[in-house]
Amino acid sequence: MGAVGQVEKQYKPLEIEEKVLKFWKERKIYDRLREKLKGKPKFYFLDGPPYPSSDVPHIGTAWNKAIKDTVIRYYRMKGFFVWDQPGYDTHGLPIEVAVEKKLGLKSKKEIVEKVGVSKFIDECKKLALTNASLMSARFERLGVSMNWKDPYYTLRPEYMESGWWLIRRVYEQGLLKKGVKVVWWCPRCETVLADYEVQEYRDLEDP
Repeated sequence: MGAVGQVEKQYKPLEIEEKVLKFWKERKIYDRLREKLKGKPKFYFLDGPPYPSSDVPHIGTAWNKAIKDTVIRYYRMKGFFVWDQPGYDTHGLPIEVAVEKKLGLKSKKEIVEKVGVSKFIDECKKLALTNASLMSARFERLGVSMNWKDPYYTLRPEYMESGWWLIRRVYEQGLLKKGVKVVWWCPRCETVLADYEVQEYRDLEDP
């Protein structure tokens, strides 16, 4: 065989990827696998959710999802019916800051004065859900075999209710304490900062 034959046999990853994705989608491989494993011993996999403050997953998040996928696939091959619902953390500072940048706001005070709290909340929901949908498509493209048709979102009332239920249980068992503690504070965001957000940065001398 000459050079032409060698070129024809060359591996083309983008073409192969398209063919594999099409094959899985047309034959509903994921759905058929779930149906086949119904009634089998259950393996519950809780997905720690990323923030959808961007429509593109952070490389660390993509890597994290790929590692989780190996665990899910392993247990499926062992014959378990895997609970594989992905999720998104739609609350919190990353979403708020992204919306503030989008609206051109420079302080929390401007949320009230220029936009209004209700409108700001709606904008946060819109951004989070839009980005989550786009991220789901990207994770699916990476081959992560989770239930992308039904991810959980922390902004849904049933999710928040479960959180409050848990806090009440902790309170009833006497495990909540009231006290005073010095915490890191961000004057721009007007909120408490996690320890790592402050202490992970320090000056080091390069030898």
